[in-house]
Amino acid sequence: MSSIWKTPIDLERLNTPTPTLNSLLDIRIEAAGDDWLSASMPVDERTHQPYGILHGGASVVLAETVGSIASYQCIDTSRYYCVGLDINANHLRAVRAGRVTAVAKAVHLGRTTHVWDIRLHDDAGNQTCISRLTMAIVPLKAE
Repeated sequence: MSSIWKTPIDLERLNTPTPTLNSLLDIRIEAAGDDWLSASMPVDERTHQPYGILHGGASVVLAETVGSIASYQCIDTSRYYCVGLDINANHLRAVRAGRVTAVAKAVHLGRTTHVWDIRLHDDAGNQTCISRLTMAIVPLKAE
């Protein structure tokens, strides 16, 4: 299979700390294949809800982060940028500690939209959340 990425995935560059939600939550891009990208996030006091389990919104943050970065890697960044258009999530299993990992795979890579299937799992490999992210591909300037 040929790669969907416009430029090779550079994990070091993608993990360079910047003052964003990603660094606040310690989201790390972990690995990539020809058609997938994975990222992980700790399950701790930063990402817990009041009952001591992973907050569903934190799962959505991780899903949108990995899907957004994946879309960005698929576009000509000299001509376009991408933004989240729609996201949904089904939370399947509670997680109390460790890290959750999200794997994003492209469902559709169109001219104006990308759709990503994102599966989250815990350290034991149990599926915890399924998300679908739609990204809008927007021209940098009117053409």
